[in-house]
Amino acid sequence: LVGSVGCEGGTSPNGWAKFKPEVFDSPPAQKFWNELHFPNEYPLAHYEMSQLLPHFLKEGRGKLSVYFTRVFNPVWTYPDGFTWIEVLRDESKVGLHAALTPTWNETAYFADYVLPMGHASERHDIISYETHSGLWVGFRQPVLREARRKMGKPVTFTYEANPGQVWEEDEFWIELSWRIDPDGSLGIKQHFISPYRPGEKITIDEYYRYIFEHTPGLPEKAAEEGLTPLDYMRKYGVFEVEKTAYNKHLKEIPEKEMKGAKVDRHTGAVIKGGKVIGVMADGKARVGFPTPSRKQEFYSATLADWGWPEYKIPVYIKSHVHPEKIDRDKGEFPLIPTFRLPTLIHSRSGNAKWLNEISNRNPVWMHTSDAARLGVKTGDLIRVTTEIGYFVDRVWVTEGMKPGVVACSHHLGRWRRPQDTAGNRWATNLVDIKEVERGKWKMTVLDGIRPYKSDDPDSSRIFWSDGGVHQNITFPVHPDPISGMHCWHQKVRIEKAHPDDRYGDVFVDTDKSFEVYKEWLKMTRPAPGPEGLRRPLWLKRPVRPAEELYYMNK
Repeated sequence: LVGSVGCEGGTSPNGWAKFKPEVFDSPPAQKFWNELHFPNEYPLAHYEMSQLLPHFLKEGRGKLSVYFTRVFNPVWTYPDGFTWIEVLRDESKVGLHAALTPTWNETAYFADYVLPMGHASERHDIISYETHSGLWVGFRQPVLREARRKMGKPVTFTYEANPGQVWEEDEFWIELSWRIDPDGSLGIKQHFISPYRPGEKITIDEYYRYIFEHTPGLPEKAAEEGLTPLDYMRKYGVFEVEKTAYNKHLKEIPEKEMKGAKVDRHTGAVIKGGKVIGVMADGKARVGFPTPSRKQEFYSATLADWGWPEYKIPVYIKSHVHPEKIDRDKGEFPLIPTFRLPTLIHSRSGNAKWLNEISNRNPVWMHTSDAARLGVKTGDLIRVTTEIGYFVDRVWVTEGMKPGVVACSHHLGRWRRPQDTAGNRWATNLVDIKEVERGKWKMTVLDGIRPYKSDDPDSSRIFWSDGGVHQNITFPVHPDPISGMHCWHQKVRIEKAHPDDRYGDVFVDTDKSFEVYKEWLKMTRPAPGPEGLRRPLWLKRPVRPAEELYYMNK
């Protein structure tokens, strides 16, 4: 309304300030629509519906012959982790599970193969974040591999320099692709051939050399210092592609792209090949915004056309945690389980010993007025009951919470069983997990964090014993009916702990969790949409298939 989109001081559309590199090879779009990724119930989902995968498998929608989890820990991070455990141990649903992970985690315990991956300093990567208005590209590289190269002792594979059995991930996929398709008959090997040595396997240096040689402005900048683009990035690690990324909507469409295009005299849309490629503004054909109309949209034709006309313009939505749906007299609260501590990073800081020394517990935050009403004080045990189970935690009474709302921080409540590889002992509780009846799971903490002897003398100096409580595993899936995103905020009931409750206890009924999944599934308005489409053609999605697959009759 005030013109503060895409300009200096305003808010920019998604993707404007993130650099997308050009890679040496792009395979053709696949001729298969995977409904375990993008089911018909969620045609407007932005990403694959991975949080629902175990429920899809339990419903019989498909089977995974081979499943790779890559730096992915759904048993702990996602809601309803016990359903994940049930599916991962059932070979009729997941034939083989390979976990690519730099550290032991709760999902890797249920894998057939655990493939060690490198941490940031043990692997290559391209990095570009929307940190400010400009575009930049960063280069992550394995420290020991690069050190060996500078010492004149280069290695072929990064694992020759890395400690332990750590494969560099890019090299792993290159090698795996050549080994499963040695003669090229599967059509895989051809996408891993060197652009510089015809017919030969691409090397990791060639992979990144090509990217940097095709990064706008980088070859020229490197030449100023007598360096190749790859050596420039090895030296500096980052390059600014564009200083600012403002007003991209005002960019004029090149004349050659306008050939064969037509202008809709009513809307000003520039149409070519049946698709809107821009919009007329101030008498010129411009790229416009990344929307179907290429204009800023207050009215969403997409929502209207795809079965959600009541939301075609922005309106207030009464969610599942609206105050009208919370009965305070019954001890009900909306729970915020996603707030982050400033000292920890999602689940990735579980092995950061100094950070875990600072923060190692996740009590339930509660306002003083609510605590008085329930008769609890800081440190008391409470039972938090969800739709499918409960967890037992301590309460922290504070004026820092809004009355009527409770919160329990992310990051903590990591665990391992006695039979599991010790792995991370800075942050994991030792637990016992039992399926007390079919579909009814109980987790009990056997022991907390303890000092232990290792090559790191700090491990014998551990003085804390609390590892927190695993709350996410007690949550059912709540997929938003429109976007498909998981709705983390939920209604819970809080009471004083029962006589037999112990700190860290968890109970879940996966039969109930499946029923909750089906209830939320009923809220959806499935495809097809206009013209028999599975999802709008303009809406981005990862690994986009061939366009004809967007039509349900194809």
